[in-house]
Amino acid sequence: MVHSMTQPTWVTSKDESRELMAVWPDIVRDLTEVCQHSDIPNISKWIAKVLQYNVPGGKKTRGLALVYAYKMLVSSDQITEENIRAIRILAWCVELLHAFFIMIDDIQDRSQFRRNQPCWYLHNDMGLAAINDSLMIESIMYQLLRKSFSGKNCYVDLVETFQDITLKTILGQSLDLQSTNFGKMPNLNLFTMDRYNSIVNYKSSYYTFILPVTVAMHVAGIKDQEMFRQAKTILLEMGHFFQVQDDYLDCYGKPEITGKIGSDIEEGKCTWLVVVALQRVTPEQRKILEECYGISDPEKVRCVKQLYNDLGLMNMYSMYEEETYNLLNTHIQQMSRGLPHGIFLKILEKLYHRES
Repeated sequence: MVHSMTQPTWVTSKDESRELMAVWPDIVRDLTEVCQHSDIPNISKWIAKVLQYNVPGGKKTRGLALVYAYKMLVSSDQITEENIRAIRILAWCVELLHAFFIMIDDIQDRSQFRRNQPCWYLHNDMGLAAINDSLMIESIMYQLLRKSFSGKNCYVDLVETFQDITLKTILGQSLDLQSTNFGKMPNLNLFTMDRYNSIVNYKSSYYTFILPVTVAMHVAGIKDQEMFRQAKTILLEMGHFFQVQDDYLDCYGKPEITGKIGSDIEEGKCTWLVVVALQRVTPEQRKILEECYGISDPEKVRCVKQLYNDLGLMNMYSMYEEETYNLLNTHIQQMSRGLPHGIFLKILEKLYHRES
C-alpha cells in the first residue's frame, strides 16, 4: 500500500549513510561466510580485501536512493527495525552491482583513479586478474540477495530486476565501446544526440536511477504497472541529466573533489560536450576535433578543451542544467499515479549543482 499521508521528514544523507555503513561489517561477514570452502584456502580473506577496497568508499548514491524511496513508499507501521535493516542490505546489493560495473569500466577505459585511490586493476599491479574479482563481486551479490530475500514474495521480482538491468547496462557499455571504436580513432560521424541518448539510458540511467527505485517499489508491494512506467519515464530523464553532469565534470571538474582524473577526451568518448560541439563547429573547428579527439596526448587534449571554450560550452552547460532542473521539477509535479513526488524531488535535489 502506497503511503498517502504526510510524508516523513527526510533524514540527512549523512545520517542515513552512517546507518548504512553500520551494516557493512555484517555484509562482509555474510559474504565471506557464504564463500568459505575447505578446499579453497584463504579465499575468504581475499574476498574481504576486494570488498573493502572497491565497495564502501563511494557516495553510495544508489543505495541511499533505495532506502529513501522505500521509506516514502510504505506506511509508517512498516518502517520497523527489521524492515529497514533488510532494505539496507538490499541497498548494499545495489552498491555491490555498482562496484562490479565500475571495476570493469575502469579496465576498459584505462582509468587511473577511482574514489581518490588507484583503480583496483592498478592496485599492487593487479592487472587483468581484476576482471575475475569484479565477476566475483557480481556473483556474491546474488548470494546475499538470496540469503536475505529468498523467503519473501518480492524475491523473484528482485532477481529479475537485477538481471534485466545488468543486461541493459552491459548493452550500454557495448554501445559506448563501439562508439570509441574500441580505443582507436573514433568516427565522429557516429556522435549524434540520438546515439548519445541510447548510451546514457542503457549504460547509466537504468542501474543508477531505475534500479534502486524499482527495487524499493517491489519490496513495498507495488503491482500497478502504470506506476512503474511513470517512475521509469522520469528516472530516465534524471539519468540523462546525471550523465550530462558527469561528462561536464570529467572535463571541468576538480579531481580532488570528483575523486578521479577525467579521460573522456583521450578515450574518444561519445559525450554531451563533443556531441554539442559537433553541432556547432565550423569546418575548420571540426578538423581540430578530427585530428585531436580520442588521442592520449596532453597537447591535443588541450586543443579540444580550448575548442570547447571557444564554442562557449561551459555557458551552454549552465543553461542546460537550469532548464533541465526546472523541466524535471515540472514533470515530477505532473505525475498522477500515486507515487510520492518527494522521492523524485529528493533525488533531483541531490543532483542539482553537484560537483562530484
